Order: sequence, then C-alpha cells, then structure tokens
Amino acid sequence: MDNIDKLFDGISNHYDRFNHITSLGIDRQWRRQAVRSLPACADILDVAVGTGDLAIEALRQGRAERVVGIDISDGMMQVAASKLQRLGLQERVTLRHADCARLPFEDASFDAVTCGYGVRNFDRLDQSLAEMCRVLRPGGQLRILEFTYPTNWAVRLLYDFYLTRVMPLIGRSLTHQGESFVYFMNSIKRFDKGKAFLAHLDQAGFAETRFEKQTFGISSLYMACKK
Repeated sequence: MDNIDKLFDGISNHYDRFNHITSLGIDRQWRRQAVRSLPACADILDVAVGTGDLAIEALRQGRAERVVGIDISDGMMQVAASKLQRLGLQERVTLRHADCARLPFEDASFDAVTCGYGVRNFDRLDQSLAEMCRVLRPGGQLRILEFTYPTNWAVRLLYDFYLTRVMPLIGRSLTHQGESFVYFMNSIKRFDKGKAFLAHLDQAGFAETRFEKQTFGISSLYMACKK
C-alpha cells in the first residue's frame, strides 16, 4: 500500500487501544512470550518499533541493555517517545526514522533483531529480511511476531467473521478511519504464513528457522539466527 507511513500516522494515537481491545489484551502475552525466548543481549534492533511495546518489554525482562527502534511512521514513534519518557526509559531506547529495506547500520551491529506485527506491511519483504540478517552479529537472534490464521476450521470461521466484520467497526468507532483497519485485516489475509514465511527467512540467509503458534494460531512467533 502506498503512503503506509501516513496511514499509521493517522491512527497512532489510537493504535494501542485498538490492539488491546480487539485482542482482549492477549497481545501483551504474545510480546512477553517473544521476549522470553531471547537470550540476554547488549543491543537489540526493533524494526517497525511502532508505539514501542516490544522494545519496552525487552527492557522490562532484562533481555536488552539498549534498544534501537526504527519506523517509517513519525506519529507512531511520537507515541513511543511519550511512553519511554513516562517510564524513564528514554535513555536506553534510540528512535530513528528509517526504512527496513535500507537499514542505516553497519554489518554485524546488533545481537538481536525483533519485529512485532510489522513485516506484513513491508513493500520489499525479502530485501528487508536480508537487511535484518546483515546487521545481526554471527549467532544473533531474530524474533518476529505476526498475525496468522487459525488452522481449526471452527475457530477459523469465527475469527474470519471477527476479523472482517467486527474489527473494522471497532477501528471506525475509535478513529473514524475504518478504511485503515480494513487494510490491516486484508494484509493479514495476504501475508505468507507459517512454512511459507520460513522460506523467506531461509532465502534471506537465516538459519534454524522455526515458528510457534500462539492462541489457536491467531498469532505466530517466528524464530531464527544468523549463521
């Protein structure tokens, strides 16, 4: 989608509330699980940092000493900056406007790279994943959270109704921009999931690629490391 940064700018002040309402708060648990799977790291790059929840969780769990968060949406990062200031974490997180397809960092700069619910929005997915691999140190860890689809047919049927009918209504009631949330729902449907996404990670140069389903397969945690 063109102007994805403007789309996120427009909903940035409501994004957290929308996530917590529509996931019934389970999104917090998904992030905690992703961070718990990481070893302790000195430096983490959080791609598509958004409002900062995954970066904050990494610091809370002691998995990172420092985090660099990048995003193309200044509006989302403004919300993240306010959170960090309120929590007293602003000295440990650096926020930068950057495109994942052209990361402004040297090779082997980070111990881990994380991304929470952002990769399905990448225009150049394979190039972005290759960049994420490039900036990792040898043995560095990758953790990606992304929405998927339940495999159980009954749960899938209910989820599809919730995804396509209920969630856009919630988004419209919060922001009067229901079309933005229609885009989000469609992006979940289009995204290469499960083993199909692991193939992209393999192509980008990652090793030990695997994934774990979360909450009936509504979300998935993808894990890999740099050779």
